[in-house]
Amino acid sequence: MTIIHYPLSIVHCPLSIVHYPLSIIHYQLYIINYPLSIPNSPRPLAAQNMTRIILIGYMGAGKTTVGKALAAALGVTFYDLDWYITMRYRRSVSEIFAERGEEGFRDLEQRMLHEVAEFENIVLSCGGGTPCFFDNMDYMNSLADTIYLKADPEVLAQHLLMGKGRRPLIEGKSPDELREYIRQTLVVREPFYSRAKHTLDVSLLDTAGKVEQSVQLILKTLNIEL
Repeated sequence: MTIIHYPLSIVHCPLSIVHYPLSIIHYQLYIINYPLSIPNSPRPLAAQNMTRIILIGYMGAGKTTVGKALAAALGVTFYDLDWYITMRYRRSVSEIFAERGEEGFRDLEQRMLHEVAEFENIVLSCGGGTPCFFDNMDYMNSLADTIYLKADPEVLAQHLLMGKGRRPLIEGKSPDELREYIRQTLVVREPFYSRAKHTLDVSLLDTAGKVEQSVQLILKTLNIEL
């Protein structure tokens, strides 16, 4: 397992991946410029071999943001597993949770993981709980280069508090309850996350420039030259 220490330039900065106070407009534009699925385009010479990269980590760590940018750099298709489920079942994750409960959602999630992870030339971002159920982590490691995007619990809490997306597992929690929930669930999930082939520290993923730096670090780790 390769561990990358992301260069820190800001020490105490409770920032949001989606709503960053210092550059809220530019950062949001950076995120939405990438569509859900990036069509295949001529691939860089360095990426002519089949590419399959799966990003894992806690909710709010930046898997979708980094994944879209990485897929664009490689010229491959990006998929977000939650969004893929939503498209296939025409239900939001929140609606599926409400209708089927977490157990029903996890069963459906595993089936969709086995569907989309078989695609070639993709970057896939998974939900925070995906690696922790069934044999999902073994399955992903057998098919792809898996990368754990690791973030500090306090930073994750700030990202989630400032984000607008609905998250069924944390909906209705107060800030203190959210922080405690993150700490408790990370204790359980960390052993699964740490089984990824590579780990990237993205605790301060707060600007488009740092997203690009993360992409370059991933490419370097995977020995891909563009």
